[in-house]
Amino acid sequence: MPEPARRRPRADALRNRERLLAEADAVFREQGTGASLEGVARRAGVATGTLYGHFPTRAALVAALLEARNRELFAYGDGLAEDLDPARALADWIRAVVRHAAAYRGLAAELAARSDELLDSCHRMTEIGDLLTARARAAGALRGDTTGADVFTLTNAAAWAREHETPAQADRLLDLALAGMIAR
Repeated sequence: MPEPARRRPRADALRNRERLLAEADAVFREQGTGASLEGVARRAGVATGTLYGHFPTRAALVAALLEARNRELFAYGDGLAEDLDPARALADWIRAVVRHAAAYRGLAAELAARSDELLDSCHRMTEIGDLLTARARAAGALRGDTTGADVFTLTNAAAWAREHETPAQADRLLDLALAGMIAR
């Protein structure tokens, strides 16, 4: 049975969605991903039902906010797969993912939870991390026991540290961890 044709969303619905995304971005930057969704709706000038009509869950709202940023991150990661220095490529990927996951306080925990709405992007981040880890290991530039799962855990821990410490301290801890992983 063919799928019914989807109607193009009304202009006011598109405006509401864009306002919700803009206000959610501002609120999450100020208060973190655990901020009140009712507060987001209020700031956007829409009813709570409108928010939930567009984004049925908090994770769906977070996923929509990250959509464009994810595309940029994944393109960057794909480009790193061509880097001639696999150790540098892996370190650059880890730093990029940490910056990405630290955009909003609480985002690292949202990503680590791997909700259905965020699962595809988490899988894609893990795939790129696994590829770059395998390349670095094959080149002898990485401790042989380092896995892609280690890289994923490190990025989440470093993003969490970035939320709770100064960026300089978080970067220092990340540099120490990378120095322990990368064989020089």
